[in-house]
Amino acid sequence: MPGLTHEKRCLPPVAGVDEAGRGPLAGPVVAAAVILPPWGVPRGIDDSKKLTAPTRADLCRRLHDCAIVGVGIVEPGEIDTLNIYWATMKAMTLAVDAVAAILGCAPGHVLVDGNRLPRWGYAATPIVGGDALSRSIAAASIVAKHTRDTIMIAAAESYPHYGWHANKGYGAPQHLAALREHGPCPLHRRSFAPVAQAVLAL
Repeated sequence: MPGLTHEKRCLPPVAGVDEAGRGPLAGPVVAAAVILPPWGVPRGIDDSKKLTAPTRADLCRRLHDCAIVGVGIVEPGEIDTLNIYWATMKAMTLAVDAVAAILGCAPGHVLVDGNRLPRWGYAATPIVGGDALSRSIAAASIVAKHTRDTIMIAAAESYPHYGWHANKGYGAPQHLAALREHGPCPLHRRSFAPVAQAVLAL
């Protein structure tokens, strides 16, 4: 389970940051920043990919109750304008900005999953595989993934043929088949190759 070794090396309060949704063909990229409380942290926090959807939902709710949580969302149109890398960096920045607004000041340090940092003024450290090493980053991964999954499940009600309730916008067979048959909708990332190809085929 992710521990607090990295957090203990940093000036508090420490925010963990992670994102969800870099790879899908549709929907936003979502980042979360989480500052865990000194006590009362929910048990079972782990890399979101290792948890079931119901467990993520429960932990996300409990984290909102006990921790300082910020979320940053960048929509598909802006992803197409910026590209997915810079859109992800913007989502992370928005998430930490939200935490800073709650605190009334910048976090003491920010731990970011990955090997690169946004261009920001925060003291920060990137950690490759951080969602498996840092409890704060793991908590952020849970919030980011559950938040994005919830958005895509809601969007599936308006665009049911893409199967987003199950594939969350990734390039699953049902999604790709629906793209070929129906073309893209406003939530598709038109800069992504399978979507661009579907546009050309119309």
